[in-house]
Amino acid sequence: MKITGITTLIVNAEMRNWIFVRVETDQQGLYGWGEATLEWKTRAVAGAVEDLKPLVMGCDPRDIELLVRTMRKHSFWRLGAIGMSAISGIEIALWDILGKWLGQPVWRLLGGKVRDRVMVYTHLGLGDMRAVYESMDVDTLVERATRVVASGYRALKAVFIPYTHYHATLPAVNHAGRMMEALRAAVGAEIEIMVDFHGRPASAGAALAYIDALAPGRPMFVEEVLPPGETRALEQVAARTHVPLAAGERLVERVEFEDLFRRRTIDIAQPDICHCGGLLETKKIAAMAETAGIGVAPHNPLGPIAGVAALHFAVCTPNHVIQEEMVGAVPWYDEVVRGPIRMVDGHWLVPELPGLGIEVDERACAAHPFAPEIIHATNARLADGTVVDW
Repeated sequence: MKITGITTLIVNAEMRNWIFVRVETDQQGLYGWGEATLEWKTRAVAGAVEDLKPLVMGCDPRDIELLVRTMRKHSFWRLGAIGMSAISGIEIALWDILGKWLGQPVWRLLGGKVRDRVMVYTHLGLGDMRAVYESMDVDTLVERATRVVASGYRALKAVFIPYTHYHATLPAVNHAGRMMEALRAAVGAEIEIMVDFHGRPASAGAALAYIDALAPGRPMFVEEVLPPGETRALEQVAARTHVPLAAGERLVERVEFEDLFRRRTIDIAQPDICHCGGLLETKKIAAMAETAGIGVAPHNPLGPIAGVAALHFAVCTPNHVIQEEMVGAVPWYDEVVRGPIRMVDGHWLVPELPGLGIEVDERACAAHPFAPEIIHATNARLADGTVVDW
């Protein structure tokens, strides 16, 4: 069996462009789909897929580890988020091919089932990105959170930590505390709440001020309380709080996770299957985390193929805790990709179809061509004009 073609299909989902990757083989009717979505880098990722394509053309698509190793090592330059996302899209498609060829779901090829259902969470607005980042007052937060719970979710994430810098002001900290108090009162004690800091605090002290304000609401975890790479500062935070810490969505190399795990700075790792090299590489990261007593909750605010890949990963990964999803990102989400995701009582069910179990409607995709994404980060300034982390 040989790879005969690799193409990308870009679908604009309003707040981001989904990058679907199709890998063709010389076996009639046998092809695979992956996803390589990377916000605000769409054309760069699509170009990276084209650059990587000659390295694997004519190769056997079933030799997945070999092909990923080839793309990484024969690229010479370190690939970064753009190149690793391109590899991820290709790699996921290779698993889809292998599963179809063997007549087995991908999760079975990655080690087999370790759970009967997968707990999931979504964001405010049920995936509407404006609601995710524009729910900064109590009434809006409560109304949108109540709607999420009414839709059947047993867990949700909110982003209401303000743009900060090195010092968290007392009014900002008090407001965050009131938001958490109102959110917990609205959804009750049975619903898990996560708060995404989005890397906005630039110091351990600023992060801890917010964490202390949120702690009475008992969040499941607080996410990216510092920008990626600030491992020493994160170590300080971990030593001074009992609130579980999560991080990792912006890390793309296994070695970057190794430092977090060795220092035991987090409780939950959040690798993104579509950014860190695909399913097998994410399994390796999860195994490292398990050795360190750390759970995984993969980052996944992306498209429908990414969601299905995350589902297969969750089914076969022992230290998987909860799965982020964005099924409601656009009203036509299920029209472009028909897949096996089914939610019952806040959990996804285990898929049984061969491969990923999806089919892409390319005609439906064509109705949503590439368009530049909205850049929220232009608002990330303090009152004095200082540019800060978005």
